[in-house]
Amino acid sequence: HVLPTSGTSRFSSPLGVYDFQKRTSLIEVSESGARGLGLIAAKLAREEGLEAHARSAEKRFKS
Repeated sequence: HVLPTSGTSRFSSPLGVYDFQKRTSLIEVSESGARGLGLIAAKLAREEGLEAHARSAEKRFKS
């Protein structure tokens, strides 16, 4: 096995196989669900002062 470096082995477990694997998730969402998430993303972006991000989220769902 491989021990973590920089002294972290004092409080961390040894590295294992899963530390070297890339894990991904597949998520499925309906068109109406995606539209709802886009509107929420736009609202959050505006609240954070990210107008360009908000417009980008909205534009993805305009026909």
